Amino acid sequence: MSIDSYIHAALPGSPGSPLFFLFHGTGGDERQLVSLGRELLPSAAIVSPRGDVSEFGAARFFRRTGEGVYDMDDLALRTKKMAAFIRAHRNVTKPSAVIGLGYSNGANILASVVFAEPELFDAAVLMHPLIPFQPEIDGDLAGKRVLITAGRHDPICPPNLTSRLEAYLRAAAADVTVEWHEGGHEIRPNEIEAAKRFFSAYAARTGA
Repeated sequence: MSIDSYIHAALPGSPGSPLFFLFHGTGGDERQLVSLGRELLPSAAIVSPRGDVSEFGAARFFRRTGEGVYDMDDLALRTKKMAAFIRAHRNVTKPSAVIGLGYSNGANILASVVFAEPELFDAAVLMHPLIPFQPEIDGDLAGKRVLITAGRHDPICPPNLTSRLEAYLRAAAADVTVEWHEGGHEIRPNEIEAAKRFFSAYAARTGA
């Protein structure tokens, strides 16, 4: 799989910096999270792919048959493709660390890649993920850093499923932090601040 297997935005980073993958939500594109990525890790090299599945014209990373009902065969295929894309960029960049951040559908594909190939990422931020299935983790999540952010009144990602995902990850020995707000599916300032704290060690490492 090549580094160009997805349409994507790419921004260079400082020497020795992390490689930062960003995954947009349904209906977004490769530019949706770039400014946030730069805010969180100014020195990182950024790669932000555009989902290659169209749902009535809205870009997504995998198919679904209804709200919260995933086409699991398609998810498996898209996860394999995304993992290969990430690996190709890792091999070219040879970064100090590989970090991922995804929102909504982007958080879901990021989580699926982490489950399938935990070694690809050093840390991941999952903003409003919805994982309505029991993950099968193929590898070792011990010590992997994961931040989950969520709304207590999110109509798309119910809080009980967020808590269940947290429990899955903790049971797999991941280092999990959860940041809640009292709203819905929107990203709120406390989530951004939590992500900044989460990434602070990587920012310090590169002098950002």
